[in-house]
Amino acid sequence: MIDPVSGFVYPVSWVNACTNSKALMEAESGLAVLTADGTILMRGFTTGTTAAAAVKAAVLSLKDPVSGPITVMTPAGIRVPVEAKGEDGHGVSEKYSGDYPDDVTAGIRFHAYAVPATAVVEIIAGDGIGRWDRENPRYPKGAPAISPPAFAEIRSAITEALEVAGLSGVRVTLSAEDGVRIASLTLNARVGVVGGISVLGSTGFVEPWDDHLEETIINRISGASSVVLTTGRVGLRHSRLLFPGHEVVLVGSRIGPALAHVQGEAILCGLPALILKFINPAFLDGSGYGTVEEMIGTDEFDRRAQESMSGFCADHPETRIVILDREGRIIREAP
Repeated sequence: MIDPVSGFVYPVSWVNACTNSKALMEAESGLAVLTADGTILMRGFTTGTTAAAAVKAAVLSLKDPVSGPITVMTPAGIRVPVEAKGEDGHGVSEKYSGDYPDDVTAGIRFHAYAVPATAVVEIIAGDGIGRWDRENPRYPKGAPAISPPAFAEIRSAITEALEVAGLSGVRVTLSAEDGVRIASLTLNARVGVVGGISVLGSTGFVEPWDDHLEETIINRISGASSVVLTTGRVGLRHSRLLFPGHEVVLVGSRIGPALAHVQGEAILCGLPALILKFINPAFLDGSGYGTVEEMIGTDEFDRRAQESMSGFCADHPETRIVILDREGRIIREAP
């Protein structure tokens, strides 16, 4: 059995340990993660998926009221049912976070307001949706903090709803209830997003995590002869292409505990931010930059990255570091 979100092939022993056929179906569909002892942890939905459900409900409700789950196509290519309501062009959906207890945006409500238009689809970021307060490599100053995968997911949901509703176009205003307060509980201000939350989601799913799942990941790492540790979905996808003979494990920000269980050599591969801040917690100190991403492409980044990576690899000769850009190109490696 294969996890359709991560591509991980579940060991037969894990599948056999699960005696709940419904749970197995949820894991097989991608809605849940199967762990080593046969139990499952439910995935949640990202802000992007929740927002997509709200806008789809809003557009659909221009034809008929909406109540109950509606389907949304996630960036992972998996269609999922998301609870939403809609009436007279107003759609609402509340974020479900599955078995991830530390999700500070759990339960946030997205509202979408749809107005028919002629042959145009316009998405307007309203109250509670953050905006970038400075230029960075991917977003201009003042742009809504909606990531490209989340924006594409929202637009796809609108397109599907327009066909059902028999409309040629629509203007939709998306807002996040209590978004300013909830954003204060996140790292948005540190990365340059002000006035609300970010709408994100590279797969459309929130990954569950608890001590049990960490044990499962440690089992994978400990049992692998060649392992690549990666921090996110971009790294996961490209690490599998770069290192096809290795066990590629998504560890998020838990790099330290993961490295501690590697038997032999390891490759640490992924986007720069988490990796560089792990190997050198003072990476940004005195740089004048608020985030690693803002520094990329500068001489200062090249110098600091090379010094940090060389120093870490000298102290940890069993670890190789490969830094990627979002297209999977290697921009820095050591040793």
